[in-house]
Amino acid sequence: RADVDPSTEQLTPELTVLDAVMKPTRIYVKPVLKAMATGHVTGAVHITGGGFQENLPRSFNHDLAASIDLDAWDRPEIFKWLEAQGDVGAEEMLRTFNCGIGFIMFCAPEHVDELTQILADAGEHPMVIGQLTNRTTDAVVFTGAFA
Repeated sequence: RADVDPSTEQLTPELTVLDAVMKPTRIYVKPVLKAMATGHVTGAVHITGGGFQENLPRSFNHDLAASIDLDAWDRPEIFKWLEAQGDVGAEEMLRTFNCGIGFIMFCAPEHVDELTQILADAGEHPMVIGQLTNRTTDAVVFTGAFA
């Protein structure tokens, strides 16, 4: 919509569009370095322009696929708003935006709890959003649906 005033358009009672888009970029260096110091991180990727489909495959072998559970997190309101206002489908949203997931790290299942705790102690909000599987189709496969 071209007639939107981002300073008054409310995403929630406490958050305008302007507030959401002007939110400072998260810097992950310190928490990521703490996690990597364990030696258990087997891969990592910053989800930037190109979204999941372009960024994730750069971080693992070609015979693997990332299975991402869209029900694993709540998208920030700005992404829901952009999808609705721009009449953008979920696939295009995931190809264009990070949809609230700025950084992904990979580890063996037995190290998930340890790495999750390290990241939480560093002030992050880590969550498991998927797993690597043997590739049979696309390099990134989505399950679930955005709410």
